[in-house]
Amino acid sequence: MAIRIRRADYFYATVRDRPGEAFRLLSRLAEGRLNLLAFGAVPIGPDSAQLTIFPDDVGRLEALAREAKLELDGPHPAILVHGDDRLGALAEIHERLYESGVNVFASSGVTDGKQCFGYVLYVKPTNIDEALRALRPLGA
Repeated sequence: MAIRIRRADYFYATVRDRPGEAFRLLSRLAEGRLNLLAFGAVPIGPDSAQLTIFPDDVGRLEALAREAKLELDGPHPAILVHGDDRLGALAEIHERLYESGVNVFASSGVTDGKQCFGYVLYVKPTNIDEALRALRPLGA
């Protein structure tokens, strides 16, 4: 597979931090036939959580959010990377960004245990094009 790199837009939704909130949102998106590229959830205080949604179709997510009266913050740009896992893969990605002067302010990655990985990189919107250019030589 090598490494594939793409820009993706994401949105935040803030919900009460209670059992079932992510389930309700994800179920509604699935019922609306929205494919997700990535998803995350983090606490943002004693009673709230922030859900990060990476839709395959931004317009579809926005339409579903309007129907559900769900307030979204976004779209914001990020970079999705996936490919063959190997020792030093993430270091190489960060080296190219460092050499280009691009700061990564957040990231999250996972491996499937079968020698493939996925990685989300958050950079300033003003740096997204520069980051993609820096990573282009790694991509297939």
